[in-house]
Amino acid sequence: MIRRWRARNHAEREFERQALAYLDGLYNFAMALTRDRTEAEDLVQETYFRAFRGAAQRLPTGDVKAWLFTIMRHIWINDRRRRARQPDAEGLEAGEEESGSSGTVMADDRHRPDLLHEQNALGEAIRRAIESLPEVYREVIVLRFLEGFSYSQIAAILGCPAGTVMSRISRARAELRKRLSPYVYGECAANPPHAGAGGEREEERLRRGGII
Repeated sequence: MIRRWRARNHAEREFERQALAYLDGLYNFAMALTRDRTEAEDLVQETYFRAFRGAAQRLPTGDVKAWLFTIMRHIWINDRRRRARQPDAEGLEAGEEESGSSGTVMADDRHRPDLLHEQNALGEAIRRAIESLPEVYREVIVLRFLEGFSYSQIAAILGCPAGTVMSRISRARAELRKRLSPYVYGECAANPPHAGAGGEREEERLRRGGII
């Protein structure tokens, strides 16, 4: 019995280690969903709370990363539905018609990794371009190009057919190309700003994805 208890504790510690390794990626995804730093931090915290609570009952099998991202999106959808039922709540729709041009700006990005913390011209252009997309496009861009999920994994996380994921990614690429074209074909491309290591990483990811 003691041996089983020790094995269980070791498995739980190993799960926690794996889960916490995805903290930065989960924050990026939370920002893509909420476009608000405080809400994103709350969403990450709630995701880990529910994941660890669930793991205490039964350790997950399979892809821990995809499991965490699925939990996060379910929390976000349920919370949005709950707020939509409140009389004074601002209705939020996740449909393809979302304009994404509300002017909401991602809050202070300092100390954040990858795309969300760039303090240079190229990184800022990439960040704002993704921020300006409709939610259904923001989430697939983050999941596919920043987190490296496959089409089938994204489909499972979003709860939609893989064909829908492919269609959204194609449209998101086209929209990002429009927004980033000044940095690729225009004046900024002729005299590109110094991006720094982080900006170069993001630019390379977008180039590999056929966006720029």
